[in-house]
Amino acid sequence: MSSLLLLSAAAPTRLDPIRLFLDADIVVQLVMAGLLLASVWVWMIIVSFSLRMRKLRSRTIDYENEFWQAESFDRFTSERGNKDIPAARVAQAAVSEYRRSSKGAVRDPEALRGRIALAMDSQIALEADDIAERLNFLATVGSVAPFVGLFGTVWGIMNSFFQIGAQESSSLAVVAPGISEALFATAIGLFAAIPAVIAYNRFSHRVDRYEARLQRFADRLNSTFSRQLEAR
Repeated sequence: MSSLLLLSAAAPTRLDPIRLFLDADIVVQLVMAGLLLASVWVWMIIVSFSLRMRKLRSRTIDYENEFWQAESFDRFTSERGNKDIPAARVAQAAVSEYRRSSKGAVRDPEALRGRIALAMDSQIALEADDIAERLNFLATVGSVAPFVGLFGTVWGIMNSFFQIGAQESSSLAVVAPGISEALFATAIGLFAAIPAVIAYNRFSHRVDRYEARLQRFADRLNSTFSRQLEAR
């Protein structure tokens, strides 16, 4: 009876993540450590990307308002430069193409409009790819992390069964700690994957919206150049 009381007193009353990590097999520990590092990196991307998109949106709105109020697009883009604003680089691509193609007589206005549109579309694609570049890591973690955690779980359970054979005992007290540590690896995998998947879907939508905004800006600019060509 006294030994039972001592065992009950020594038994943990709640899960201790640190103890689960320290008591786990070295392979399971490596899996956990890798998943924790991936989780930290995921949250760094989430925070930095959120701040970047908020900053880009604010600066793009200000730039577009000033751009449409300018008397000369050529002078405005030359004075302002790109200012690390995607809309500015799209405008610069259009103005540069218009400047090169309209130095002399414009024999084919339709072809010039097509070249301007192509220059802006190419720049928009480059800007979207640049913004979404770090999102690939979120997609990778979201799809791979659960399987990495499952590998740690499978390894830990295999180790638990090995302990059963080594100690010639099928008591739950023998295998329970190892199974708990193994399942903890899966939990960490989900902890890393769930935010990554949510953030990837959300940020992909925001990138698509920003790309659509750049496309509307390009369409309006192309229409303006078309009117100027028709007036020549």
